[in-house]
Amino acid sequence: MKILRLLVFPITTLLVSNVSVSPLFAEAPTTPKILFTSARDENYEVYIMNPDGSEQVNLTQHRAQDLQAVWSPTGEQILFISDRGGIRDLYLMDPDGSNARRFFKRKTKIYRKSPTWSPDGKQIAYTSIDWDRLKTTIYIATLGEQEAEELVSGASYPAWSPNGGEIACSVSERLTLINVRTGVQKQLLPKKALFWQRQPSWSAAGDKLVFTWNNNPIPPVAAKTPVWDAWQDKETIYMINRDGTGLQQLIKEAGPYAWAPALSRNGEEVLYTQEINEGRQIFKLDVNSGIQTQLTHIGWNSGGDWFDPVYALPVEPKPQLLTTTWGDIKKR
Repeated sequence: MKILRLLVFPITTLLVSNVSVSPLFAEAPTTPKILFTSARDENYEVYIMNPDGSEQVNLTQHRAQDLQAVWSPTGEQILFISDRGGIRDLYLMDPDGSNARRFFKRKTKIYRKSPTWSPDGKQIAYTSIDWDRLKTTIYIATLGEQEAEELVSGASYPAWSPNGGEIACSVSERLTLINVRTGVQKQLLPKKALFWQRQPSWSAAGDKLVFTWNNNPIPPVAAKTPVWDAWQDKETIYMINRDGTGLQQLIKEAGPYAWAPALSRNGEEVLYTQEINEGRQIFKLDVNSGIQTQLTHIGWNSGGDWFDPVYALPVEPKPQLLTTTWGDIKKR
């Protein structure tokens, strides 16, 4: 009996001590959920809600600015941006908002944003902004390691493909696919297409992307004028096939500009943000029917990242061995 007690104590101690430092016991949502950013309380916070907009809950509840949250592939962790350390940087937390901790232990003067997970959940990519040199760079980092590897300079808004082989991003304001292994780049739109192609988001099957684009010439003005404002409001949401075909405008240019698209895992719905009644609200578009649904109604809200347990990946994908994609497998 004494030996048993000696064994139980260290095991219990280990379990209790790991609650605050390890995501091992974090539980993923059992139903579809959406992460988004809201400033309804005059401070940026990470919220969670159901796909119909119900049950909106503040996860971070911190005086710092917390935003741009994204689900890990299994839904057991959330990666987000916060300035609680003095500058916007990468943080992790559990699905209920607990156990928030820095991704990188070493502080830096570099501003990090727009995180995305690799499909195996072992790596992330993000945009780094060096304000002194006015330079944006996409880096790849491995969980548990403190050094990141540069993928491409002059780029932003990375989105990791479901098969793990590519990262879609905006390079010199053009929608670009980058081979993670070789670094080879491929632009999806023709060279003659106007730039301002940003914020890509993949379907789970990896066959489609949505992105923001202003497909209009820039007016010959450099300051905020009515002409410039009218041009800016023409930025809206588009969808395109992975091979560059099937370009489709999803949201009309009429009205305020639309941005921050997020394609649902099944590729049938798109979240986007648009100004309305002096606020910024999140809408959901049914791609097939064209029906638009307003999901938020209070204050300023933006962004959105879907999680659906049906598409959660419990194992590491090996794209070199696949003849189809993980998204297709999950739909069968």
